[in-house]
Amino acid sequence: MPLQFKFKGMANQDSRTPISKPLRSGCDDSWSWNRKDKSHEVRLCGVWLRTAQFHPNWSNGTAGVRGNRVLNSGRYYWEVNVSERIFGTSMMFGIGTKKARLHVDAFINMLGEDDQGWGLSHKGILWHNGQWRKFTKPFRENEAITVGILFDGPQGTLTYFKDGICLGVAFSGLHLVDDDLYPVVCSTAAKTEMTLSHMRRDFCNLQDRCRAVILNILKTCNDVNKLNLPTTIKSYILEIVECQQIVRARQRNIHSSPYIKALPYNILPLPGVKKSFLYV
Repeated sequence: MPLQFKFKGMANQDSRTPISKPLRSGCDDSWSWNRKDKSHEVRLCGVWLRTAQFHPNWSNGTAGVRGNRVLNSGRYYWEVNVSERIFGTSMMFGIGTKKARLHVDAFINMLGEDDQGWGLSHKGILWHNGQWRKFTKPFRENEAITVGILFDGPQGTLTYFKDGICLGVAFSGLHLVDDDLYPVVCSTAAKTEMTLSHMRRDFCNLQDRCRAVILNILKTCNDVNKLNLPTTIKSYILEIVECQQIVRARQRNIHSSPYIKALPYNILPLPGVKKSFLYV
């Protein structure tokens, strides 16, 4: 793993105009926070366990959670909706390896404290390998925001967005990292909440792209079964259709409040995506 990374930023980031969201030519992505890979001070809830609640009672340290999406070599974009409770020592957004710790009984900038994490804090500071650099203006306290993150595996870069405005490339050289990389968020502040939304990914191959086009037209399993196609191809298409139907069913049945306990779930592999699973 490289010992140093080149930090890149844009001047006057917060005055820039909104741009189109990244990977519009790609397809929707589906993943969630990992219920088995988090601090004991993080509570997961909501549809697909996409909402992370930090320090639900009070805070005496720093808590984090990893996503179950392996990022290496692909292009991925995701947004984190942050509740209006923005305050404290550090609320961070970024990526990390399995070796990056997810809990410490102290108020620190945990994501990026060593060479296993790359993070942006709500104070506008980038952290990696224990080193920091000013990147953007601090986020306003007690004002809800949306943080967008674009991981470009082939280019080896990590780019941040705030409320639809590009803040620039924050980290480079990520294509040289051998260990698996995952989305990570963490917080020192009590009763804070972060929810995944608007996840996109680039196509894995031509077959993946063709399936996405077909699914824009066909919405149900019966639609797919009526196609005059080999059984193997139908099964490949049905993998996604069946996942979508499960999600829609859960969205109809689950209570709208993010504070309820998550319903029992099953684990589904993400078709065509190595080492990735959905909790539904």
